[in-house]
Amino acid sequence: MAKAGKKYQEAAKLIEEGKLYGLSEAVDLVKKTATAKFDETIELHVRLGVDPKYADQQVRGAVVLPHGTGKTKRVLVFAKGDKVSEAEAAGADFVGSDELVAKIQGGWCDFDVAVATPNMMGAVGKLGKILGPRGLMPNPKLGTVTMDLEKAIKAIKAGQVEYRTDKAGNVHCPIGKASFDSQKLVENYRMLVDTLIKAKPAGAKGQYIKSLTLAATMGPGVPVQLATKPE
Repeated sequence: MAKAGKKYQEAAKLIEEGKLYGLSEAVDLVKKTATAKFDETIELHVRLGVDPKYADQQVRGAVVLPHGTGKTKRVLVFAKGDKVSEAEAAGADFVGSDELVAKIQGGWCDFDVAVATPNMMGAVGKLGKILGPRGLMPNPKLGTVTMDLEKAIKAIKAGQVEYRTDKAGNVHCPIGKASFDSQKLVENYRMLVDTLIKAKPAGAKGQYIKSLTLAATMGPGVPVQLATKPE
């Protein structure tokens, strides 16, 4: 097992073992643990009481955080005709149809989110084995297969994040940068947690949210009390 670095060990000393921190205190603490030379991303890790192997217990969707994530996403749009100019006007970074499909088949994936109009999904479907594992496949449940390209692109650029359970029933999602002031991180956190609560599957039994942990990119986890509002 690899030994944690000196900075990580020093940061870990700030966290009291076995303690669950109130939201405001946890946010302040996780900011202190972000000691890297770059602006670390603050992530929320949520352990849910679901079993994702059952279709009715999968949790997946998208939410626009009130203060964004601190990262500008590169948006690719698969579209034809008048929808090309709509996508370009809305701020898409790459717009096209069959030529983009061919480019991606050739190994290019220099974008963060893919959006498609429904009539392009026949061609985009050929990219399933490439885009699927990268989490880049357009999906109507995430609002990325749509005729309203302007709405989708602006939401993504404004700070929309996708959430989905992994094989163990956990959700990992960014809520901002270490450089954000604490109140912005608190508000982003609350928006994400509230959204996850509303997305509780009908098939989920027992305790739904089992644990909440905040962590900077290079820092240790800070356990948060199971409450959605700050003190």
